[in-house]
Amino acid sequence: DVQLVESGGGSVQAGGSLRLSCAVSGYTSNTYCLGWFRQSPGKEREGVAAIYTGGGVRPDYATPVRGRFTLSLDNTDSTLYLQMDNLTPEDTAIYYCAAEPAIWSYDCYSGSHSPRSVWGQGTQVTVS
Repeated sequence: DVQLVESGGGSVQAGGSLRLSCAVSGYTSNTYCLGWFRQSPGKEREGVAAIYTGGGVRPDYATPVRGRFTLSLDNTDSTLYLQMDNLTPEDTAIYYCAAEPAIWSYDCYSGSHSPRSVWGQGTQVTVS
């Protein structure tokens, strides 16, 4: 089974940066949609960014983070990174890494998930 281990959360002042990491192991399908989601108190979980492991397409970003967050996948160590710059208090949330088998790249976009999705334990990001 796929396993996800997140790290890199913390507290930062507005305008600062953080980088989240998600170590992925146990792939059981050829291609996946890997992504980050976040959830703030009293709000529903929302997609932040996603990337298709089969390549050929750029990562997809949610509108609130486009231009400030950068998603990348290092295939050498199977780690998904989310570089977050110019953070605002509205970015405060628990951030979750997620993996879902995806045959086609068009099935992978920010916020896409299904009952087959596997979730990490979450990491807190606080911006003040």
